[in-house]
Amino acid sequence: MNYFDSTATPWTDLGGGLRRKIVGHTPQLMSVIMQFDKGAVGTPHAHEVHDQIAYVVAGSFEANINGEVRVLRLGDAFIAPHHTTHGVVALEQDSMLLDQFSPRRDDYLPS
Repeated sequence: MNYFDSTATPWTDLGGGLRRKIVGHTPQLMSVIMQFDKGAVGTPHAHEVHDQIAYVVAGSFEANINGEVRVLRLGDAFIAPHHTTHGVVALEQDSMLLDQFSPRRDDYLPS
């Protein structure tokens, strides 16, 4: 697939005020839009093999990267190489991150 049609791609409800939409992927790269209700938490975690860059496309977040806390707003991003603990809390309704993963998150793909 060479193009992403947002209107034809449904959100996946993850519970807890989180929704995910896969934008596109190759074996080496994946783009995912994450939408958060106000106060929704992206629980702190680390990836064994995936590097991640998360870019704020709407709203704002309190981000915690290896214990360093910052508020991120439209146009800001965080970088979390594998083994880096990272998490967020949405500060506004419908805050959104564009997450980039390398390699692709096969666990996000439909079975």
